[in-house]
Amino acid sequence: MKQELRGLPKGLAEIVGRHLAAAGMLIDSEPELALEHARYARSKAARVAVVREAAGLAAYHAGEWAEALSELRAARRMSHGTGHIAVMADCERALGRPERAIELAREAQVSQLSPDEAVELRIVAAGARRDMGQLDAAVVALQGDDLDAKRRDPWSARLFYAYADNLEAAGRTEEAVKWFLNAAQADDDNETDAAERAFDLSPQD
Repeated sequence: MKQELRGLPKGLAEIVGRHLAAAGMLIDSEPELALEHARYARSKAARVAVVREAAGLAAYHAGEWAEALSELRAARRMSHGTGHIAVMADCERALGRPERAIELAREAQVSQLSPDEAVELRIVAAGARRDMGQLDAAVVALQGDDLDAKRRDPWSARLFYAYADNLEAAGRTEEAVKWFLNAAQADDDNETDAAERAFDLSPQD
């Protein structure tokens, strides 16, 4: 970020940097306020890719899907990178365009994505399939070598949870319980309600 801001006059770079830092600190707790900071930074440095990226992510967290998509597209054009492709696909879903989300996933150069980005894109693509009523295809979209209950990758809990959720939607309740339990066991940070979902789906005496 500092490297990209060096192209700005020193005083302006400091102002933009402070607003970007504020956006980063607030994005989880106060996303609307984070977006205000990111928008201000964009108004001062719209030709800097990292500024447009930050504005896109802040807009995404604030639920401003169209704005997020526009900003992340701009950042991708400027940086020629993969550009948060999973977030962009999720924006397309939120805007009621699941077919475009699937298109983005197909076009993505998976080899250029980090493992966690690739998994996140699979999860979004599966959600898009589900949006279109393709429940079995949603389940299949999440299958792969990393869908292994013994794995403990940083994304395992999220992947297992998404798989369980789509199994439930497809009416495969018994399997869903199993994978919600797998997700709970992999979720060391208690970021999901996997255990509760498994309990709710299990037969009660």
